Amino acid sequence: MPPSAQPPSLLVPAFPAMALALQEAQAAATRGEVPVGAVVVRAQDGEVLAASGNRVEELGDPTAHAELLALRTAAARTGQSRLGDCDLYVTLEPCALCATAISFFRIRRLYFGAYDPKGGGVDHGPRLYHQPTIHHQPDVYGGIAETQCRDLLKAFFREIRYKDSTPSPSGTG
Repeated sequence: MPPSAQPPSLLVPAFPAMALALQEAQAAATRGEVPVGAVVVRAQDGEVLAASGNRVEELGDPTAHAELLALRTAAARTGQSRLGDCDLYVTLEPCALCATAISFFRIRRLYFGAYDPKGGGVDHGPRLYHQPTIHHQPDVYGGIAETQCRDLLKAFFREIRYKDSTPSPSGTG
């Protein structure tokens, strides 16, 4: 059964690359980054070419999104600027920046976990792959391990809000 025919909240065991993306997202959260992970896999043999989590804070670079880091690493590793024989697994619907990069890298298939109604650029917002000006439109499958991906994001932001609302020991807030 093709992924598009699967139930919307698929479990990780059916998609081992998504399990690795979730590990990268968890590592990002541990570093204080928004927990998003991405993995580039060669479709022919399933070889993982690159895996990364967000590094925006660590690198002081607002474009250091997991997708961009993984795509750049895979391109460097293969010596190719186009990755048409590769699939990308990411824990969150890519933003417009990353969706455009995915198009430029000519990714074959995009699998993402949680939907992002506020910042997504694939199924939400600009819906870039539905625009006539897009260079390449990958096959897109959303909702892969959606619950796990969404829960990781929710827990991260809940912790941030808790820290922000907890008074400091000196009582100055």
